[in-house]
Amino acid sequence: MISTLHRMGLRSGMMYAAGLASIGLAAASWFVSRNYEAAGQDRADRWGIFVGEWAPTFFGMGIALRIEEMREMKQSEMADWQETQQQAMRTPTRAGV
Repeated sequence: MISTLHRMGLRSGMMYAAGLASIGLAAASWFVSRNYEAAGQDRADRWGIFVGEWAPTFFGMGIALRIEEMREMKQSEMADWQETQQQAMRTPTRAGV
C-alpha cells in the first residue's frame, strides 16, 4: 500500500505536514467547539481528541513513505554502481602504460 501511495506521488513531507496540521486543527476545533457551541466542555474535548488522533496516523505514514523513498534511492544508487562496473569491464585497459 505504501509503495502504491509513493508511486501516486505522495511523499513523506506531505504526511508530516498533514500530521502537524491535524494537531493545529485539533486545538482549533476544541477552541471553537468550547466557545461557540452550547454543548459544553465535554463535546469540545471529544472534538479535539477525535481530530488529534489523526496526527499519529499521518506521522506513521510519513515514516513509512520515508523508508520507501530511502529504498528507492538505494536501488537507484545500486543500479548506477552496477552500470559503472559494467562499463569498466567493457573498457579495455592498456597494460604496461
